[in-house]
Amino acid sequence: MSPLSHFYAKASNDDLNPSHMSLYLALFQTWSLNHYLNPVSINREEIMRLSKIASPATYHKCIKELHNKGYIKYLPSFNPLKGSQVQLLAIKS
Repeated sequence: MSPLSHFYAKASNDDLNPSHMSLYLALFQTWSLNHYLNPVSINREEIMRLSKIASPATYHKCIKELHNKGYIKYLPSFNPLKGSQVQLLAIKS
């Protein structure tokens, strides 16, 4: 089963909304473009642009909920010069 199929299998049993799904797919794309490095460094503005999430509040709510539900491990940096780190957990090889 592909990594994305594992995500959809897990997501089908959870209460995720389209913002969660879009955010995860943006994180997945970033992970892929970074040669599957886990954890991967992210930029909030870039992830918001990719996921089409316009509100920082929605972004923060969804990324925390993905973390709490076990899809990702989110390690915020709180430093504007250093990106936060995300590890994709729903990925199985």
